[in-house]
Amino acid sequence: MIRIELEKRAQHSAIFSLTSPLIALVITAVLGAIMFLMLGKSPTAALYSYFIEPLTEMWSIHELMIKAAPLILIATGLSVCFLSNNWNIGAEGQFILGGIFGSALPIMYPEFTGPMVLPLMLLMGIVGGAAYATIPAFLKARFSTNEILSSLMLVYVAQLFLDWLVRGPWRNPEGYNFPESRTFHADAVLPEIWFASGRAHWGFVFAILIAVLMWFVLNKTLKGFEVRVLGLSPRAGRFAGFSSNKMIFTAFIIAGGLAGLAGISEVSGAIGQLRPVISPGYGFTAIIVAFLGRLNPLGIIAAGLILALSYLGGEAAQISIGVSNKVSAVFQGLLLFSVLACDTLIHYSIKVVKSARGKAAL
Repeated sequence: MIRIELEKRAQHSAIFSLTSPLIALVITAVLGAIMFLMLGKSPTAALYSYFIEPLTEMWSIHELMIKAAPLILIATGLSVCFLSNNWNIGAEGQFILGGIFGSALPIMYPEFTGPMVLPLMLLMGIVGGAAYATIPAFLKARFSTNEILSSLMLVYVAQLFLDWLVRGPWRNPEGYNFPESRTFHADAVLPEIWFASGRAHWGFVFAILIAVLMWFVLNKTLKGFEVRVLGLSPRAGRFAGFSSNKMIFTAFIIAGGLAGLAGISEVSGAIGQLRPVISPGYGFTAIIVAFLGRLNPLGIIAAGLILALSYLGGEAAQISIGVSNKVSAVFQGLLLFSVLACDTLIHYSIKVVKSARGKAAL
């Protein structure tokens, strides 16, 4: 019998390791060109409309920042989880809960106005996302439950809860029976960036500042060292006096809090009310952003802008060349596959092993 195994390389190329995300982008573009060719579209025109056309007008730059902000925030939090070997796949649900918690103030108490409204909304959004993230953290720490499954299943609970709220108790009494909440008053809306002269709001500034701060924490502090040690070797971390259970909660709370901040920033800054759907899948796309950025918050800023471009490119391609709105999801999937494939082949070699049928059975 013949089987294929992955064998860890004794040494791997530092150059290839550094340029792996760029190689993955090139591979994605090539595979995308083949896909467009199979759809009967010109690959050149398709790739232009996907990657270049969205950057040709100023309003598109603002939309790019709006879409990049939640991706950078969520991916920055996820990088802490993944570096510490905690696989939080439920950031989408934490994003939604952050949006719900933060929206409670202008929806339930619309008469409460003033400069304190927005800070309280942002704080409630962070608390909502962090609290929701503690559920899979508790299940893993207490019962050794697989956090991938528990965090993922909680996404669907959050989506259904949001849908029930906007169709039921939080539906706008003056909204002609549409499934949406009341529109936020002016004090509950995240302001636009004054120096950008467009729709881009302060959520993008939050994302950049938090990513830079998290880079400093991960690379220059003892807590960042603890995250990396426990992620690479839990046993070595225990010898150093670090607690795996505390790290589980710390990582999930940071990731959930940042996802919650992204959620309320999106609702308050870009939408202005709660609707049955407040995310096009930011929580899942942020996983790609985190790995494309090499789990480095500074790299995540660049990766977030690239993935945000994929959303805009998908919309532009629908208009320019008439393709499905699912194209952006296909591109994101190709990109994740390419990133993982490049990283795997850089660190492992493919080995073909021949063995007798009897030995294989043993």
